[in-house]
Amino acid sequence: MAGRNAGAGAEVETRRDPAGPLDMSALTTIVGYPLRRAQLAVFDDFNRRFAALALSPAQFSTLALIGANPGRKQSEIAGALGIQRPNFVAMMDELERRGLAERLRTPADRRSRALALTPTGEALVARARRVQAEQETEIERLIGGTSRELLIAALTQLTRLAS
Repeated sequence: MAGRNAGAGAEVETRRDPAGPLDMSALTTIVGYPLRRAQLAVFDDFNRRFAALALSPAQFSTLALIGANPGRKQSEIAGALGIQRPNFVAMMDELERRGLAERLRTPADRRSRALALTPTGEALVARARRVQAEQETEIERLIGGTSRELLIAALTQLTRLAS
């Protein structure tokens, strides 16, 4: 049964039986909505898998990038990850406090700091990569290898919107 409900100066027909499924088509056909829902699902799974390592997605990304690029400047790593300077400094403070990464003086520029993993950080990144590989395997199981590769390519193209 339908009823009348006044709103914003116009009458709106509403359903009296709210138990039916919601019509989500206004959102599910927009790229951003399923993208955000997928991101939340992947991050929730990441957080569950990485809880024993006490790493957030941003910390994992930072450590992985430092590990792949030892000696690079703090500003380069932060910029590549899209992390604002104050947030990155706070994260590096925490990673140093945990003995996972360190800021080193650079002979060429005494104002900048080069980043490196500590041996403890290297070991944690190795463990984290194994956990990440398990997550990637699960994603591939859900959507297939070809779809996973196409998804990564499509998402990479979407990052150009920010450029």
